[in-house]
Order: sequence, then C-alpha cells, then structure tokens
Amino acid sequence: MKALLVALLVLAAQASAEVVRVTIDLSDQRMYVSQFGTHLYSWPVSTARRGKKTPTGVFRPYLLKRMHYSTIYNNAPMPWSVFFYGNYAIHGTTEVHRLGAPASAGCVRLAPENAETLYGMIRTFGKSETRIVIRR
Repeated sequence: MKALLVALLVLAAQASAEVVRVTIDLSDQRMYVSQFGTHLYSWPVSTARRGKKTPTGVFRPYLLKRMHYSTIYNNAPMPWSVFFYGNYAIHGTTEVHRLGAPASAGCVRLAPENAETLYGMIRTFGKSETRIVIRR
C-alpha cells in the first residue's frame, strides 16, 4: 500500500510539472501543442517515411539548438531543433510542401515558423517542464 501511495505521489508531481505538452499523432501527421492544459496549436508535420521509424512514447527534450546541421544526412539544416531521443529531433524544414505526409528519416519536421514558436515555448518554460508524446 505504501509503495502505491509513493507511486501516485510521484505521478502527481510529474503531471503538475508539465507546462508544455507536445502530442504528435503519426496517423494524421499532426502536432498538437498545449500550455498549462490549454490547446494552443495544431500543425501539420512530416515524420518517418516508409522504411524509417519515428520513435513512439513519452519523452522530455534534452537539447535545444537554434541551428543544427545533420551529421548523418549531408549537413542538412535543422533549424529550431528540439532533441528528444538520441539523434531524433523536432525541427524546422525547408520542405514545407511535404508537411502532412510521412517524408523524414525519423525526425519530426515542422514549418520553420512553427518550429521557432515551439522552441521558444520550451526555452521559456524549460525542458523539464515539457513532455513530448508520440503516438500511432
């Protein structure tokens, strides 16, 4: 019983620490962003194309980079990068015409202005206050 109480308290503390929630739905290729539980944005994204994979689960950002260049894909520009799992990041793309359909090698691509907005929210409230949920 004591272990259950401790687990519930930990979950409550984690939930209350969440200020920014980013939900990425792989099936409809959209990102939903809320702040303090209020829905603010719904944006088209591009996630992994056939043969590639975007990880699913619950993540916390661990690195923010204003401009990153891919060391894996020919120095491809990745503006407003929010790294959340290994080499996987949410970032802006120049291929905005492909948003709304799978097109990436696994990262989550956004229109640059939306990536900048998200990056700013996470910088303002903190990586520890942000949850990224990726679901099928």
